[in-house]
Amino acid sequence: MANDGAILAIMMYPKPLEGRATIAWRIAVWALILTWGLALSGVARAADGLVHAKNFQTDARTAATRQVPILVVFTTPDCPYCERVKHDYLIPMHKDPAYRKRVIIREVTIGSTGPLTDFDGKPTTEGAFAAAHKVFMVPTVQVFDTQGHDVGDAIVGLLIPDFYFGYLENAIDAGVNKVRGK
Repeated sequence: MANDGAILAIMMYPKPLEGRATIAWRIAVWALILTWGLALSGVARAADGLVHAKNFQTDARTAATRQVPILVVFTTPDCPYCERVKHDYLIPMHKDPAYRKRVIIREVTIGSTGPLTDFDGKPTTEGAFAAAHKVFMVPTVQVFDTQGHDVGDAIVGLLIPDFYFGYLENAIDAGVNKVRGK
């Protein structure tokens, strides 16, 4: 039986009490294993996605040190265009070391009550931050300088997919030029 795997070994040693205690113990072990597995799959998804905005004041300090702008994509759950923008453009950029030297990328969910620290250090919510920047349509991409000022016009919607990468590049370039004083 020892060759049946580590999970079986966990369930057999130390030998639990007989009867109902055995069933409860096995349920507890399986619940722990399932929870651990789900937690790991969540970590993998987060690593494959974008970083959700939590503290723009901290992000701005990092951006100032690196002399890069902050690109924010405003999304909503279940938005197929948001998913396409993230997976086809922003996640590959986020993973690319060359872009890490050019921009910090964050995601904000409009309508969310999730806590967020604004560029000025004031507590707010993701939804309130989006409303303050007049973002009501998704996906919207906005580039900010290290002071939290809009660098240029927002990219609203998916627009023309063939040119979308170019729109993002232009927005990032404008942000880099502003932050670096060019």
